[in-house]
Amino acid sequence: MNSRRATNGISAAIVPPSPTTADDRVVLNGESFQRMLALERKRSERSRKPFLLMLVDLGERLPSSSNGKAMDSIVSALSSATRATDVIGWYKDDTVIGILFTEIVIEDRSTIMGTMMTRISSMLGRALSPEQLNQVSISLHLFPEEWDFDIRHRPSNPTLYPDLSRLENRRKRSFAIKRLMDIVGSSLALIFFGPVFFVIGLVIKMSSKGPVLFRQERIGQHGEPFTFLKFRTMHVNNDPGLHQEYVRKLIAGQAEPAPSNGSGHGVYKIKSDPRVTRFGALLRRTSLDELPQLINVLRGEMSLVGPRPPIKYEVEAYDTWHRGRLMEAKPGITGLWQVNGRSRVKFDEMVRLDIRYARSWSLWLDIQILLHTPRAVFLGEGAY
Repeated sequence: MNSRRATNGISAAIVPPSPTTADDRVVLNGESFQRMLALERKRSERSRKPFLLMLVDLGERLPSSSNGKAMDSIVSALSSATRATDVIGWYKDDTVIGILFTEIVIEDRSTIMGTMMTRISSMLGRALSPEQLNQVSISLHLFPEEWDFDIRHRPSNPTLYPDLSRLENRRKRSFAIKRLMDIVGSSLALIFFGPVFFVIGLVIKMSSKGPVLFRQERIGQHGEPFTFLKFRTMHVNNDPGLHQEYVRKLIAGQAEPAPSNGSGHGVYKIKSDPRVTRFGALLRRTSLDELPQLINVLRGEMSLVGPRPPIKYEVEAYDTWHRGRLMEAKPGITGLWQVNGRSRVKFDEMVRLDIRYARSWSLWLDIQILLHTPRAVFLGEGAY
């Protein structure tokens, strides 16, 4: 049996586009199964109980004379190897069968993966002929997945998010217009703010030692790292420990809001940060330190509107459901958080705003946020 990929295989052309039963077990169609997968993912995010997605790739179609019998054998074998609470259905109609092993207990990831592979392989081995068995490919996908930022590629497993892939395909034309807006908007802004870039760069060089631009690895859409640009507002060689500790408390809901210039609103931000230069404090107050991110937008790493991109150690402190702000939208310079509270809202509320933006996204919403951003910048509430 191939554990990764099969060049030949078995298919079930006889499966109709609605949930069917094999003996007393319901086998969901592709749309229903993927809906259940998305629901189980959201349930797992909240319950913190992992699940395992097993995909049985049947490859190419057998002659119709043996197809139905082979499919009955496969479904019967999978039903025997699963619990009544597990879900069986078509991950991809007529090609790939999926099984959701829900609320599993994991002490060691490699052990559970090996155990489940052995269990299913054994069941299929008794149900299929050696020739049929050799044509089947099995893959395992555990949620929540472990994100490895040491390799510069998407760390999230796209197999666990077919609903997001379908949504992106439906919005393909609108996303193309959004990208065009980003290119035109960032290009015009870079030209318009060219003299401002020069003046700010000159003052930074004259007021403190170090480079004009601050480069930092941030985490973008789907968890993919990229190099984030800002005007440098801190002294060089500073200790990030102060910020790391505050971020840990903020995400855990343990951070206390600091007073905000007598406005009556506290802010969830480090005030009077000793790492920040005098000129850097002014840049932060006016949000001018964010201007170099227009280059990130032009590169396609960010958008004009979207969630703020976090630092690696922030993501490492995330609860699983917090990752939704990274999975469902490209990071941006401004967003719902900036125009609806900024640093005045708790971390969980910021995440909810980002997820709300992604799920209700439209070009008109982007335009509205862009129109409200200058007012938020001018008032400077929550900017430190």
